[in-house]
Amino acid sequence: MRTYKTKEIKNLVLLGSPGSGKTTLAEDMLYGGGIITRRGDVATKNTVSDYQPIEQEFGNSLFSTVLYTEFNNLKINILDTPGIDDFAGAVVSSLNVADLGLLLIDSAAGIEAGTEGSMRSSGQTNTPLIFLTNFLDHENANYDQTIEQARSLWGNKVTIVQYPVNPGLGFNAVVDVLKMKMYSWGPEGGAPKMTEIPDSEREKAEQLHNELVEKAAENEESLMELYFEKGSLTEDEMRQGMRRGMVQRTLFPVFCISAKKDMGIRRLMEFICNIVPAPDDMPMREKESGRDIKMSENDITSIFVFKTSIEPHIGEVSYFKVMSGVIREGMDLINTTRNNKERIAQLFVCAGKNRTKVTELVAGDIGATVKLKETKYNHTLCDKDPEMKFVPIEFPVPRHRVALKAVNEADDEKVGEALHRLRDEDPTYVIEYSKELKQLILHSQGEYHINVLKWYFDHVFKIEIQLLDPKIPYRETITKAALADYRHKKQSGGSGQFGEVHLLIEPYTEGMSNPEMYKLEGKELKISLRNTQVQQLPWGGKLVFCNCIVGGSIDARFHPAILKGIMEKMEEGPLTGSYARDIRVCIYDGKMHPVDSNEISFKLAGRNAFSLAFKKAGPKILEPIYDLEVTVPSDRMGDVMSDLQGRRALIMGMGSEHGYEKINAKVPLKEMNRYSTSLSALTGGRGRFIMKFASYEKVPAEVQDELLSTYAAQVNEE
Repeated sequence: MRTYKTKEIKNLVLLGSPGSGKTTLAEDMLYGGGIITRRGDVATKNTVSDYQPIEQEFGNSLFSTVLYTEFNNLKINILDTPGIDDFAGAVVSSLNVADLGLLLIDSAAGIEAGTEGSMRSSGQTNTPLIFLTNFLDHENANYDQTIEQARSLWGNKVTIVQYPVNPGLGFNAVVDVLKMKMYSWGPEGGAPKMTEIPDSEREKAEQLHNELVEKAAENEESLMELYFEKGSLTEDEMRQGMRRGMVQRTLFPVFCISAKKDMGIRRLMEFICNIVPAPDDMPMREKESGRDIKMSENDITSIFVFKTSIEPHIGEVSYFKVMSGVIREGMDLINTTRNNKERIAQLFVCAGKNRTKVTELVAGDIGATVKLKETKYNHTLCDKDPEMKFVPIEFPVPRHRVALKAVNEADDEKVGEALHRLRDEDPTYVIEYSKELKQLILHSQGEYHINVLKWYFDHVFKIEIQLLDPKIPYRETITKAALADYRHKKQSGGSGQFGEVHLLIEPYTEGMSNPEMYKLEGKELKISLRNTQVQQLPWGGKLVFCNCIVGGSIDARFHPAILKGIMEKMEEGPLTGSYARDIRVCIYDGKMHPVDSNEISFKLAGRNAFSLAFKKAGPKILEPIYDLEVTVPSDRMGDVMSDLQGRRALIMGMGSEHGYEKINAKVPLKEMNRYSTSLSALTGGRGRFIMKFASYEKVPAEVQDELLSTYAAQVNEE
């Protein structure tokens, strides 16, 4: 395979809902470019793209697949992405290295949730788009309604370049209003027959042609002047204006295809070759640090790794985009993220699992290499600037959490290794071991995402795991002041143990006055504050430890031991074993023994006195409350509101945005288990949400009673 120059490269990403035809279109493009000699079929499970066993078993694309084809002396790199929202990470990483998106729309189903999701994702990366109306041969195909839906969402940016002459079961022809020709196909599709537009379509075609000329002229002042002067533009001038409009995302050209019948693909590829921007026509990826570079083969060599995967019999494969210069086999590059050297032993261009060796790749191209030592996704490799780093890809935040554990404790280490390997391949898995909850928590995009992970444990790693509901990180606190004392006394021959602590505890709030006089348990207690220690707790809140000892009833050397005992109980609260917070403790009296008193005695005395006082001080359990923002279609607003009210949500406000309703609420984390699945079911996949921790608030009495009884049963069982 020859080395393609930057201007001879096009980088595309295929976008759309599940089942919109992305994988089939990829087959058509590879077949049209001669990379494969026979088109595969999704149902037959022999496509170049969905080659992973799990994809064939599940019947859907679950990962991005790197492909390429050659057409009209150009190289077209293709990234086929999943349509299911749980695998949006693969879409985001692909958009970050592509220069154009092909957005497939099912003309029978219209604008689906996945279509809208793809538009949002492409907007975040400012990627130009071409709309492809697919399944025009379906009996329920409705092209006009699909265009109407698209324009209601995205306005007149949606610009017709082709329209079908006869959508439906007999579909075999389109009118191209850029070329002003009609293309038609035989029953097997393939290469089209180009003819003049029939008289019956002439008026409609001319009207749409004029609209296209106007849209092309709008994007460049010189073209607008030409248009006003001549009343029209040449095809080359229109291409120039369309290219500018696509880069600015003020124009989304609409093409017509039937991917299954290979109709319209070659004309689409011709348009891509003629109009779609080359990599150096697009803005350079932002850098965190390092010199200014250009996407040119004459600049220093730098590459950005956007995807890593583990392939059977090969090991780790790193997929990258050449950002500048030329990368050659045998080069030594600096991994500027890890500050180590990596040798590029082999270079490949990929068509699914098929890899073709090449000796070099130039700026703008996409390729792969194998067996790098420490390089992962989001890493920058460079040959002359050890400071250069490209801005990393920002992946979607998790929306679903589950606890995971090995059935056999001996497999714990293997489980950790497997999870880190899966995370290297899919960065949208976030792994966290919670010391507080004593659980391994896995954050993901949704239940389907978790099902894929479970499949890998069952079929690849052969490790039996359990998926559990994650515990909630509750907190404990108190609502009133209380007194307690405790004497620890132990005598077992020789030196014994003795320590007695009298203390007062009360709720702590910022800015409260120093302790002075209290009336508790029918008596007045005067406190003389000596000194204060403020403990900022790692889990939030504070413990304020006040030394109010008068007359040396407890020696100062035992104060740290008392504090240590109290902190141990703060880490395992008396009610449910959760962390305690926001408490002020005043040690005001106690007793020592000249021989038997020691640190352990006062530690135990302090711990037990604190526990006794805590239970008398109106103890309350606090739960984490999250700020929730839900965006839903207007017609599903009522269902979503009802569901939120059933989750103890407090609605804080509402608004409208682009035909959607936005709900702002505060909701307990306990009630948000599997919310992503519920919202998807309520809104047909169109709803989306984001959550952010807000505060800890007291739980309702009935919830506290339930938690206390559950904890008591758990303690008894242990």
